[in-house]
Amino acid sequence: MCSSLMLRRFFCFNAASSSSVAAVSSSTSKKKSLVFLGSPQVSATVLDALFNASAAPSSSFEVAAIVTQPPSRRERGRKMMPSPVAQYALDRGFPSDLIFTPQRAGEEAFLSSLTTLQPELCITAAYGNILPTRFLNIPSLGTVNIHPSLLPLYRGAAPVQRALQDGVKGTGVSLAFTVRALDAGPVIARGRLEVDDQIKAPDLLALLFSEGSKLLISKLPSIFDGSAKVHAEPQDDSKATLAPKITPEESWLSFDDEALVLHNKVRAFAGWPGTRAKIFVVNDKSSSHNILELKIITTRVGPADNIQGNDVNDIAFVKGALVFPCGGCTALEVLEVQLPGKKVITAAAFWNGLRGQKLKTL
Repeated sequence: MCSSLMLRRFFCFNAASSSSVAAVSSSTSKKKSLVFLGSPQVSATVLDALFNASAAPSSSFEVAAIVTQPPSRRERGRKMMPSPVAQYALDRGFPSDLIFTPQRAGEEAFLSSLTTLQPELCITAAYGNILPTRFLNIPSLGTVNIHPSLLPLYRGAAPVQRALQDGVKGTGVSLAFTVRALDAGPVIARGRLEVDDQIKAPDLLALLFSEGSKLLISKLPSIFDGSAKVHAEPQDDSKATLAPKITPEESWLSFDDEALVLHNKVRAFAGWPGTRAKIFVVNDKSSSHNILELKIITTRVGPADNIQGNDVNDIAFVKGALVFPCGGCTALEVLEVQLPGKKVITAAAFWNGLRGQKLKTL
């Protein structure tokens, strides 16, 4: 099959899609039918585990279809590209007409195709779309979600980022049945993980979904035989905390905050939207100053005695780090920065490029 035909089949529902669904649903296979829903790269980790487990001789299930976000414009050239999960599935040779990309999970054509497929179980992992009741009523064994927090903590769109922003020392991943209320379904199992004080959100997210995929594979037999639903633990809503979606406006750093607060925010917002700061660049020779916008990439909390200079707003350079004076007489050491439109550079490279100019916080 030529690649252009594969792309046409991938990007839309058509008669070929319906016939493939019908063929799968009429199959005499005794394996249980599973549909996977996910979109970003971390979701591909879970799909990989499912593919590998389904290929084992003793496997009791098969991945019958994949649901993911529609193609979007990404990377240089802004070309339309399939989601990372879709691309991974295609690379593994999964039929392109069994990769569904509805704009919304409530679309009639999509729900009709899913109903025809008659899946026994759906698995979601960072799918990125709200599942309506009509969807949840289709799989006979229900829908199970991999959520990167210890539910009922950090329900919502940004559990890893909000946990790091709060400076947690430990977090984890939960397997839970999906209900219409936000991340509120009964919990099948949890896996716990200690949090290093330097780890950033993308790395922690990858770790949690890797652990979540292992947890899922270990629990699939009990999900398929129904015992997981019987023994699932209802969540205590009184202990629930929320992890609302992050907005670009939150990315600005205020050095009135203490250094630990800022360091945690840098780790939490790494990847997207990042963290930004505005600083003064002062040229004593010309008595001029400019405001510079910096993306703050990597930080650590430094000792307060690293704060140097005659002014409380002076930014110093000490042992390879830019030292920002912060609230509460604390110091934030910035190790990597990025200028608008440029590559990430070390603090030393940035400092050398100043050629004697001074830096001050706003």
